[in-house]
Amino acid sequence: MEPKKPFELVVREHGPTVLRVCRAVLGAHDAEDGWSETFLAALKAYPELPAGANVQAWLVTIAHRKSIDIVRARSRQPLPVDELPVRPSGLGIPGDGHREVLDAVGQLPTKQRQAVAYHYLAGLPYKDVAGLLGGTPDAARRAGADGVKALRTILTNSYDSSVSHVKEETR
Repeated sequence: MEPKKPFELVVREHGPTVLRVCRAVLGAHDAEDGWSETFLAALKAYPELPAGANVQAWLVTIAHRKSIDIVRARSRQPLPVDELPVRPSGLGIPGDGHREVLDAVGQLPTKQRQAVAYHYLAGLPYKDVAGLLGGTPDAARRAGADGVKALRTILTNSYDSSVSHVKEETR
C-alpha cells in the first residue's frame, strides 16, 4: 500500500473535479462556496481516511452532499422582490372566509387539534409534530388522521343541518 498523499497535494489534484461537481449542482455563483465547504470537511476527515481509499470518489461524495446542503439552505432564505404583492395572501389567516373550518378545528380534542394544526396548517412533518406534542411520529400521525376524520364528520353534520334549516325556511 502506498502512503497517503499530503492534503495540499490532494487539493491540487482533485480541486478542479470538485469544482465541476459544485458548479453542476449549485451553478457558477455558489460553486466556490461549495468547493470551500467540501475541502474544509475533507480536511477534518482526511486523517481517518484509509490509505487505499478512492480519494476522488470520496471528495465527489462530500462535494455532492455539501452542495445539496447549500441548495437546501438557499431555499430557506427569503427572495428579494422589487415590489410587495398588491394584496396579502389569505393562506392561514383567520377570517379569510373559512370560518366553519376554523370553528370545526376548535371542536377537536387537544392532541388532534394540535396535530392537525401543526401538520396540515403549518406543514410540519410528523416527526416534528411528535417532538412538539411529546410522543412518537406514529402517534402524531394517528392523532392527525383521527382529527381529519372528526373534521369531516363535524363539517358534514354542520352542512347537513344548514341545508335542512334552509329547507324548513323555504316551506
